[in-house]
Amino acid sequence: MDRLAGQISAAHGRLHPATDPFARHMLDVGDGHRIYVEQCGNPKGRPVLVLHGGPGGGCSPFMRRFFDPAHYHVILFDQRGCGRSTPSASVTANTTQHLIADIALIRERMGIGRWLLFGGSWGATLAMAYAEAHPDHVTGLILRGVFLGTTAELDWFYGGGAARFFPELWAQFQEPIPTAERDDMIAAYHRRLFDADLGRQGRFALPWLMWENALAGLQSAPVSHAPADYARAFARLENHYFLNRCFLDEGQLLRDRARIEHLPVVIVQGRYDMVCPPATAAALAQGWPGADLRIVPASGHALSEPRISAELVRVMDTIRDEDREAKGA
Repeated sequence: MDRLAGQISAAHGRLHPATDPFARHMLDVGDGHRIYVEQCGNPKGRPVLVLHGGPGGGCSPFMRRFFDPAHYHVILFDQRGCGRSTPSASVTANTTQHLIADIALIRERMGIGRWLLFGGSWGATLAMAYAEAHPDHVTGLILRGVFLGTTAELDWFYGGGAARFFPELWAQFQEPIPTAERDDMIAAYHRRLFDADLGRQGRFALPWLMWENALAGLQSAPVSHAPADYARAFARLENHYFLNRCFLDEGQLLRDRARIEHLPVVIVQGRYDMVCPPATAAALAQGWPGADLRIVPASGHALSEPRISAELVRVMDTIRDEDREAKGA
């Protein structure tokens, strides 16, 4: 779950300057997939892995700007099937477990021992899943708009919960689906997004994407269109993961939290997040000794929300300053 990756709000001035990657790679991860990976900032700096949302959203240049390029070694990648990774929109051999293995391979290929994880929405889900699988390779987590892949969360967004606040937008989301199929919108859209007719896939990809996009930003207006290839990849991948409950056991990430409770986590959560309501972030933080839950006022879900962006930059700058102080710099 996440808003269109390329949208940028009025938060520009609070971000670090735009930078270009110092290295780009197409990494063969097997199963016919090649994933795009880029490295930015200081190659000798503190490593941080950026995990984009969706599933299917892809990373964007905007995501580089939360990190001081003089201090951080920033690694971003497009998960299987999306962004610049190939084949586009493919769900073959595309599960949470495959993505965890891809992250492990990236770490090994980059020669990184341990790294910070920075992810929002589905990126927070994947950060939790990877950290619980490989706790010895993680120094901490920075999470935004927490989504834990549970049935309750999917029911909220696709089963009528969020619809109570946006009935007119929910009606638009339901409109392409026959009334008899509307009791399970994820399954109904799945039948169409995975139809053999590519044109039909495209016609149903946009309303799937627009329902989420319309609810993501509290202060910025939703867009009503998206590039066809982007919409198809986003909708197919997200629907595939949600139909399969994110390839996680019910409640798995909270169940296995003890594996990473020795690590620090900062959770930046919009007070009025309609995509991933704050109750999930609160449940994740409760009882975690190193958890720092920051509820951001007058903010929704999107990474580009001004107060969300500003708080994330503040978090990363604080870690930078603590690193420098520890080194006596």
